[in-house]
Formats: sequence, structure tokens, C-alpha cells
Amino acid sequence: MISTNKYSYYFYTILTLLFCILIFKADTSLSISYKEALNVFVNTSVLSIITNISIYLFGQNDIALRIPFILFYVASVILMYKITHNYFKYEKDRLISIVVFMLLPGVLSASLLVNSAIIVIFCTLLYLYYFEKYKKHSYFLLLLFLLIDNSFAILYLALFFYSIKENDKKLLYFSLILFALSMFIYGFSTDGKPRGFLIDTVAIYATIFSPILFLYFIYTVYRAAIKHEYNLSWYISITALFLSIVISFRQRVYIEDFAPYVVIGVPLMIKTFLHSYRVRLKEFRKTYNILAIVTVSMLLINVILTLVNKPLYLVLPNPTKHFVYQYHFIEELSNELKKKNINGLTSFDKELMLRLKFYGLQEGDNYFISSKEFYNYDEKISIKYYNKELFMVYLKKLK
Repeated sequence: MISTNKYSYYFYTILTLLFCILIFKADTSLSISYKEALNVFVNTSVLSIITNISIYLFGQNDIALRIPFILFYVASVILMYKITHNYFKYEKDRLISIVVFMLLPGVLSASLLVNSAIIVIFCTLLYLYYFEKYKKHSYFLLLLFLLIDNSFAILYLALFFYSIKENDKKLLYFSLILFALSMFIYGFSTDGKPRGFLIDTVAIYATIFSPILFLYFIYTVYRAAIKHEYNLSWYISITALFLSIVISFRQRVYIEDFAPYVVIGVPLMIKTFLHSYRVRLKEFRKTYNILAIVTVSMLLINVILTLVNKPLYLVLPNPTKHFVYQYHFIEELSNELKKKNINGLTSFDKELMLRLKFYGLQEGDNYFISSKEFYNYDEKISIKYYNKELFMVYLKKLK
């Protein structure tokens, strides 16, 4: 009990620290993107409702924009911790598993952005928690998920395969009906010419996990398959992974639809690694030690780059290639415009205007603004990081 309490203390301490870091990051390092602005001002999805409720309660600012998703992240981590209560033999193994899950670059990123990925992770873990606690499926939750996001079709498909293995006819029919309803309501994208995007998909997964961790994850799900060590989490992870890879042979995959289901397989991966490590004598653990050190190092590098990435602009010849370029500059630009008492803007760039609107800049006919240089502009405003000019707008006073 003392040992359990000790590791629980470590867990909640790390989670609290990460929560504070994410709040700080949301407040100081990110600006609203165009897609996020659409969710605030245009769209009417569940995502938009959640975002606008937060803004209504806490004001139109960056923390209010992102706090719901940070809270979903915290709740997801706690649910994962609860789910793995009896999964590991040792409490320290459980702590290692949950820390890896918490620090996955894809999971951390999802907690800071206005998208459905972290909501899907939370809902899936809530369903698994109910299943682990009560040893039965929550058909109410499955029905509710239908109204939240299109990607739950993947969960329904995974449950369909699981029901075949368990010979559960009720789950089989229910999951099949919900899958069909999801396809009917949301459809399935087949846009564009058939092209192979397998390498792109694998590269994104490698970014979400970190490269070595993703390779070991593939080995883990394969090993579980050949040893017939199936559980519900395995079915969900393998269905999402396999389906995304198959689809990527023909078209680009919206990875945010699949990744939330893949990352819940982290405990299985950690359990497999630690078991393989312990069954070997110390003199035969060298390869595993090297693998663990390299993996943790790469994971930490990815975490640092996820949380502290502005210095990358110093080494990138093209700033637009920065992986979070679309989340930078606009708040700083709005502050510069306010300092100069510039408001009442018009522009051909509707994306820029919608983003500026979030920070209180209104449309009007006082100034014309453009991110592209044009003839006889009156003023240029540039945004710099580390004294490097990265983003410019050009203004013309109209009256």
C-alpha cells in the first residue's frame, strides 16, 4: 500500500506539472489557426459548441480557447491510469506506462489544439474504463459517440471484430448498425485521384509516437496477434492502425481520425517490453538497455520540440515549413495593430481576417491589410522571433 501510494503521488505530481506547462504554453506560445477560427465563428459541430462555451465562460482569449482540450487531456490520462490498475504486476511498470502515454508527442499536441482527437481519446478511454469496471459494454456511450464525431466508426468496426471473437451477438449487431449509421451520417471521403500515401502515414505515426517507439508498437501488436494475446484495447488499436495503412495505399489519411485509437495501445507495448526485458539475464539485457535509452531520448527530444519549438525558425530556411507555423504570429500581429490604433480592416485574405477577429480586430474600411506585398503600401509590420523576421503584413490607409 505504501508503495502504491508512492507511485500514485509521483503520477499526480507529474500530471499537475504537465497541466501547468500546457496552460503556460497555451497562454504564451500559440495563436489561433484558421481551422480553429472556423470552429469558433463558423462551424456548428460538437467541437465548436465546446470551444464557444469555454470562450463564453472565460472570455475570448487563448487560454479559454484551449483549456477544454487540456482538461480532456488530464481526464484521459487519469482514465488510462485507472484502466491499468490491475494490468501490471508492479506499480512502477504502471507509472512508466502512463508517463509514456502522457508524453507522447501526438497526445501532448492534441491537448493544445482545437480538434477532436483528444475528445475521441477521452471518450474511448471512458468506454474502456466502464468495460473494465463493470465487465460489460455501455451501449448508451456507444450511441452517444455517434453524435460526437465521425471517427467513432473506427471504434464500432473494432467492436464488431471483437464481438465475433467473443461470440457476442448483441454487440455484433449493435456495433454493425452504429457503423452503418456513422457511414450514412458522415460519409466516407474518397476525394482526389487514387495515390499512395503509405510513407506519409507511417511518417506521421512516427511523429506521434517517436520513430523507434512506433516501430516497437508495430512489433507489439504483431506479437500479441501471433500469441493470441487479445484484449479489447488491442482490437481497437490494430483496427485503426490496419485500416489507416490500407486506406493510405489509395488516398491521404486524416490521421486525427485514426491516431486516438492507436495510442491507447501504449500499456500493451510497455508491458511487452518490460516482460521481454525481465525474462532475460542481466548479461543479455544490453540490447534492451540501449533500445530503452535511445527511445526515451528521442521521446524527450520530441516532447521538447512539441513544447518549445520557436527556436527552430532560426535554422529553417523557409519559415512556412515549421510544423506549427499556422499557430504562430497572429496574436503578436494583433497586438502590434492595437498599439498603432489600427482597426477597421479589409482584406482579400479571409483567413487572416478571421484569425484577427478572435483577437478583437474588426472588419471595416479604414485600412487594407495583406500578407503579400503590394504597390504603394503605407506601412509594413513584421513579426520577429529571436530577431529573425518571419511574418509580414502590408497596410494601406483608406481613410
